Amino acid sequence: MKRLLPLLGFLGLLALAQSPGAKLYSAHCQSCHQANGQGIPGVFPPLTHLDKVVQAKGGREYLIRVVLYGLQGPLTVEGKTYNGVMPPFRQLKDQEVADVLNYVLTTFAKSKAKPITAAEVKAARAKALSPQDVLKSRPPVK
Repeated sequence: MKRLLPLLGFLGLLALAQSPGAKLYSAHCQSCHQANGQGIPGVFPPLTHLDKVVQAKGGREYLIRVVLYGLQGPLTVEGKTYNGVMPPFRQLKDQEVADVLNYVLTTFAKSKAKPITAAEVKAARAKALSPQDVLKSRPPVK
């Protein structure tokens, strides 16, 4: 038991050291997109390609809308088609949406894009969309 206490203390500190985005990802995204962002083949897409999306014209706004309003309909990612449903996360605060997106972009997509801001999220919240309309707004990705 005495050997276990330091390990538990270390794990507790490690959990406290997680970024806000990492905590949000773990709570809201990880069950579908997995701890490594690889998704579940044929069911939930990986997030590793998102640097291409965020760099595309309109890509930043699209990613914000995906988190806020969800996504529904056939989606092709890296040559594979997915046809699941992503629920909306409108309950997240603007800064929380920015935090989780920035975590995903830097951790899984290895993006060097400028961080998404709470102000950008607030602006995207001004016009609510259906999950199907969000999908239609997806920018072309090469």
